[in-house]
Amino acid sequence: MATKQEVRGYLAYWFQLGKKVITGNGKASFLPLSVLNGDRYSEEFEECWQKILSPESGDCYLEGTHETIAELLTSAWEMLPCSRCSMPVAARNVGMPALLCPCNDLPNWPNTELPAPREPIKTQDQLKIISDRL
Repeated sequence: MATKQEVRGYLAYWFQLGKKVITGNGKASFLPLSVLNGDRYSEEFEECWQKILSPESGDCYLEGTHETIAELLTSAWEMLPCSRCSMPVAARNVGMPALLCPCNDLPNWPNTELPAPREPIKTQDQLKIISDRL
């Protein structure tokens, strides 16, 4: 089962590549300009996440996918890395997998020459890990 944190992270990764969350049968979309703010998600991303979870928004889904965010939050789905690009993708626990990875319609992706999308990191923790390795 995909947790709220995993679905939130899934959206954060795809937002960093310019994918939108579509709502209202395509009438509206969400795409925060900034996703990360140092060691946490940006306020703009958090506001967008709250709108997506709001019942007033109706069915929301990531651009290029067919599964709604509400469906992803049920026990039928989990987040796994894409076999093509290693980005998180939704996969059913039972039954047929999702038809396409959201990377399917991104030109020139995966691009190993650019920094990959990521989750927020705590700089001090990462420096400690590097120091311990040295």
